Amino acid sequence: MYRKTIYLFGLSVLLMATGCASHYELSGIQRTRVLVDRRYDAAPSAEAAKFMEPFKHKVDSVMGPVVGEVDHDMMAYRPESDLSNLLADIMVWAARDYNEKVDFGVYNMGGIRAALSKGKVTFGDVLDIAPFENKICFVTLTGEKVLELFSQMAHTGGEAVSHGVELVFTRNHKLKSARLHGKEIDPKATYRISTLDYLAQGNDKMEAFKSATGVVSPQESSNNTRFIIMNYFKEQTAQGKIVNAHKEGRIRVE
Repeated sequence: MYRKTIYLFGLSVLLMATGCASHYELSGIQRTRVLVDRRYDAAPSAEAAKFMEPFKHKVDSVMGPVVGEVDHDMMAYRPESDLSNLLADIMVWAARDYNEKVDFGVYNMGGIRAALSKGKVTFGDVLDIAPFENKICFVTLTGEKVLELFSQMAHTGGEAVSHGVELVFTRNHKLKSARLHGKEIDPKATYRISTLDYLAQGNDKMEAFKSATGVVSPQESSNNTRFIIMNYFKEQTAQGKIVNAHKEGRIRVE
């Protein structure tokens, strides 16, 4: 009886699945954009606010602490922006804590998920910018592979590179020239780079990183980029500094 019941149940499921497959067909897709703005604050729900209150307090206690300050609104966009420059520079700044001496830093535009507004910067703001579990990573590439990497950046329209990198792209997404601290990239030399473990695996179309050697990729959570960014802001604050970053011609399109 038990086996018979199982058999009948399985047969029923199979018939239902077959019936669904034969009677339903996707006829089209429609979508719309719902803008969530202050209009929804006009008539707040007291019941919903009461329900959210204990959670809001806990979230605010974690996300609310101020870690630093910026002197103007910062956004990330290609080929170069103030925020992307800042994050690439932070990758170089952090190298000292790992006893690494790097030539330049790379951060991907796709990994920058929010902007910064002028004024106080909270831990929540940093988390919005770097919500992924990407961690800092150090690799070595030959000059030939560095040029390949920069060519791949030209193809995407630009990625975040640190101070001292000077790239010129053509309008049809080709690398025209590449210099580092005023010198041409030497194809036969080697260069130490501070980046993200995600990129070091060759992701985001930066496949040149797959040829990296001397990879140092600490995986403890403290090495997450959000904590490194937060530590940078905290240090600047301790020194009485307001963070600023600007476009400076690191990437040009001609």
